[in-house]
Amino acid sequence: TEEIYAELERLVVQMDKSGFRPDTRLVLYDVEEQHKEHLLYHHSEKLAIAFGLISTPCGTPLHIIKNLRVCSDCHTAIKLISKIVGREIIVRDVYRFHRFLDGVCSCGD
Repeated sequence: TEEIYAELERLVVQMDKSGFRPDTRLVLYDVEEQHKEHLLYHHSEKLAIAFGLISTPCGTPLHIIKNLRVCSDCHTAIKLISKIVGREIIVRDVYRFHRFLDGVCSCGD
């Protein structure tokens, strides 16, 4: 578990350096902005990607299956993550497949 969170933190730092900011408007809790960012950074698909990155060989595609719709913050983040790590990330949500590669999603946003 510690390795997954360490990888996620590494991704968060790289995303921050790239100018990414979580869309805290999506968090409906009445909490401070920093806590909202923390909640968004720990969505299940981001944790799954961090796990996939540490448990699969470099260059192999990651396949994530989600039983809910991917939120817009995660969608934007995964586009950036695919560019940062240089890997194809395929996410199946309740409505469709999303193929993220080099910062672009197949759904056309």
